[in-house]
Amino acid sequence: MKMKLKTLLIIKAIVCLCFGIPILVVPNFVYSIFGATLAAGGVFAAREYGASMMGNLMLTWFARNSQESDARWAIVFALFVYDAFGFVVSLIAILSGAINPLGWLVVVLYLLLASGFGYFLLPKQKSA
Repeated sequence: MKMKLKTLLIIKAIVCLCFGIPILVVPNFVYSIFGATLAAGGVFAAREYGASMMGNLMLTWFARNSQESDARWAIVFALFVYDAFGFVVSLIAILSGAINPLGWLVVVLYLLLASGFGYFLLPKQKSA
């Protein structure tokens, strides 16, 4: 079964909702689950990250029904880049010991999302 872009955009929106709101509201609690502690500057940065997730939520939710266009391609490309960087940053955090092994869930989630958006950037094969 082939995944549709609409399905991936909805999944991304749900992920952003499930992580974004808690990071905005209770960042210390969320990061403590991953074994990290936040000073005042870290709380600010975490909330900024939560805000960016809410932006991604809006972007993915409203783009879910978009037709093929240059704008939709740009959205998919931006989400691919965002999730690819998220994968690298999360992988570095876990390999350096900055977060506990539960962080592998975040690494895998970013990898799956980046792979999914990357798939939709590939040229379509025309059927004969």
